[in-house]
Amino acid sequence: MMNLLPKTHIDFLKYRKVYFSLFGLLLVVGCICFFTKGFNMGIDFTGGTMVQVKFNAPVEMEQIRAALSTTGANSELQSFGDNSYAISEKSTGAEVGVVQGRITHALDSLNVPYTVLQTNSVGPAVGSDMTERALWSILLSMVFIIIYVAFRFSNILWGISGVVALFHDLFLMAVAFSITQREIDLVVVAAFLTVAGFSINDTIVIFDRMRENVRLHPKISFGDLINLSINETLSRTIITTLTVLFALLVLYFFGGEVINSFAFAMLIGCISGVYSTIALTTPLVYTWSHGQYHDGSDKPAKKVNEAEQAAAAYYAAKRMVRNSDGNSRRRPRRKHN
Repeated sequence: MMNLLPKTHIDFLKYRKVYFSLFGLLLVVGCICFFTKGFNMGIDFTGGTMVQVKFNAPVEMEQIRAALSTTGANSELQSFGDNSYAISEKSTGAEVGVVQGRITHALDSLNVPYTVLQTNSVGPAVGSDMTERALWSILLSMVFIIIYVAFRFSNILWGISGVVALFHDLFLMAVAFSITQREIDLVVVAAFLTVAGFSINDTIVIFDRMRENVRLHPKISFGDLINLSINETLSRTIITTLTVLFALLVLYFFGGEVINSFAFAMLIGCISGVYSTIALTTPLVYTWSHGQYHDGSDKPAKKVNEAEQAAAAYYAAKRMVRNSDGNSRRRPRRKHN
């Protein structure tokens, strides 16, 4: 395996109190931000009007945006290819006709023939249902991650610590969207769920190495075992993260307006995911287990090793007694002159 870094010996657990303090500070700042600034929810959640049009000739998206900006309304533009575009605005059901008239009047200024394919209205009830479904999707993903990690590593504390770090990542993404007032739509929700899978993957890699090192180094302390596992997987974590970040940076700067918020959410989540795996997941496991490794039966690894050695010594002594008994029963043959 390629190693980006030389072998490191960093004591990550040494600063666990600092990590926990930063997490607490994030919670306080985030709650203040949520109550003061709130979120800029898209029409998928608040309700609005979408007008889909098709131009008879190619038109640049920047030209369409410039024309829509003259209306004074906050419009979203999405391209479907083949000169087809969807234009969305927040509105109520009674304002559908007004929104459509405002959009068509702006498009007329381009002097390019077009056809209105359809006009859809998303009501507040539908938006509320989508909000509920999005929250349930995120919550259920966390529950199933706890179940999966607890089953795989025979310890529910490992699963809970992984989800705490996952909550940190999603919470930080929500704070970033609240501060920047970027619009949250279903594409952003997909980014949240994608980050959840990416973040827990790093956690599972470290947990796997910890479980392997328990067998390879049964006599070292649990704190040293955690630090050893993180240091051994650090190069892999950096290589994987940089690969994803390079792709996301390209999407963020050159992917266009449609997926810009998705790339922004993924950038925040990926960076946070690496930090939380090292700074929250493993320190929480160490703190909750009081510095000792526990398997499914709550037996320290060192005691398990001593029990195995005692059993091996017992069976070796038993074989020696059996062999000595067999030898004593054999009578020497008499020699005949």
